[in-house]
Amino acid sequence: MIKSLRYTLEGFGLSLLFYFFKILPPQTASNIGGWLGGTIGPKLAASRKAYHHLSMALPDTTKEEQKKIIRGMWENLGRVIAEYPHLETISREYTTIEGAEIFENLLTRKQPAIFIGPHMANWEVNCMAAYTQLNNPIDITYRAPNNPWTARLLEKARTLNGKLKAYQKSQESGIHIMRAMKENHMIGILIDQKYNEGLEAEFFGMPAMTNPIFVKLCQRFKCPLVPVRNIRQDGCHVKLKIYDPIPVFDEKGNPREIIDVIEDAHRLLESWITENPEQWMWLHRRWKS
Repeated sequence: MIKSLRYTLEGFGLSLLFYFFKILPPQTASNIGGWLGGTIGPKLAASRKAYHHLSMALPDTTKEEQKKIIRGMWENLGRVIAEYPHLETISREYTTIEGAEIFENLLTRKQPAIFIGPHMANWEVNCMAAYTQLNNPIDITYRAPNNPWTARLLEKARTLNGKLKAYQKSQESGIHIMRAMKENHMIGILIDQKYNEGLEAEFFGMPAMTNPIFVKLCQRFKCPLVPVRNIRQDGCHVKLKIYDPIPVFDEKGNPREIIDVIEDAHRLLESWITENPEQWMWLHRRWKS
């Protein structure tokens, strides 16, 4: 009963927040959200977890650098929340795509593809921009929050009211993803969250349990594994960079070791995070400790 009441109040509060940000221009909403996040976030208890993870992954950073990074992380998260009601506009008008020719080449091959990336900048824009700018939808996968009211609000925003297909991470969703790939759909997967039933792969020099599904799908369907980088530039302006596929087969056409492919992907993520550490989600429990 208490949990249900709390979920209802949280959902109502988020609805009001979304409505407030929706009536503002995208850049203004993003700026206000960033200010709120950067002001309130560092004072929250969760920041201790973020500082711990940051000191583990980037031990050479000074206390002042860590303070700046954590504040930047909260500012970015505040912007992400404020940008949810404007995702379609941001993905179409405030996002530049670098490497669009790689995407267009994939389309000519008429086969499925897996796009991977981390929770950086506004990660919700990644698949959306392919739809709003390149006229080709990419199905998304996501982990739903426990609060059903919040889950519905976020799903409505990230799918553009159902224009994009979305699969909640679960055993049942695997069946739908397999069916979609058989129909040559492209799938977007964020690979930087802990998955206890996964494989132990090095990430920033430390073991991290990682879901190998993105590699297994590419090898099963013989399709490309395409890294995508999201960089926040000015306010709600985003640069989306599409990279050449990571090989999932060796030169002889044999499947590469799954752990090797995962660690290739991790090396990319490490370089992106090191370059813009304030744009990554340091709150995730990515490592064992």
